Amino acid sequence: MARGALLSGFHAVEARLRSAPDSIEIVYVDGARRDGRMRELKARLAEAQVRSAAVPAERLRGLAGPGPHQGVVAVCRDGAPQGAPEPTLDDLIDALRPGSLLLLLDGVTDPRNLGACIRTAEAAGAQAVIVPRDRSAALSDVAARAAAGAAEAIPLIRVTNLARAMRELRDGGVRLAGAALGAERTLYDADLGDGPLGWVLGAEGSGLRRLTRENCDLLVSIPLAGTVESLNVAVAAGVCLFESLRRRRAGPA
Repeated sequence: MARGALLSGFHAVEARLRSAPDSIEIVYVDGARRDGRMRELKARLAEAQVRSAAVPAERLRGLAGPGPHQGVVAVCRDGAPQGAPEPTLDDLIDALRPGSLLLLLDGVTDPRNLGACIRTAEAAGAQAVIVPRDRSAALSDVAARAAAGAAEAIPLIRVTNLARAMRELRDGGVRLAGAALGAERTLYDADLGDGPLGWVLGAEGSGLRRLTRENCDLLVSIPLAGTVESLNVAVAAGVCLFESLRRRRAGPA
């Protein structure tokens, strides 16, 4: 079997089928699955003229690895879909809207956390996820599975220097809020404004680096009522993004 970039599971494969069917080389499906969802997927693949092949479940496990694949694994060309250049920070700044939400990740090296953050950001209506090139997990098969199709719907922008990118975003009118343990102001007390807002989160344990903290407009903590000292980064991203979304939908107090 050919080995390109792999997508596993219905969500990820269907999202790629919607956004860039020409980038899919072949979709392998579990030959023993004949339920309605599988029949629907096969019909959509045939309509899009994407090759598919039925194989035993053991061969799918060999492709997908230990993660769940739901009987569907797609082999895609690596990188951005053909004809679609990788999005840049300049592109993002040019496309900012008054209510734009962004997620910036500092040192999130676990691909499952990266994928979960991408899924959370897309669900909250964020415009992009921004990561450093050298201190971040790649958008691997593991990350794509954790994103459950969201990686096809929201840009992941890689920057050479996160602190410099933060300065450029601020110059472009984005207010940057960092989530940090021990910050005096809590998320629920902070004035998040109503303009473009970027949430900056670090990896669980290490948190935000010094330069990243210094380039935030404000630092807030998430108040915890239990005994744990911190939250997983994807959970923290969800709390911050959806609190921002709640306020914006509620309008002025």
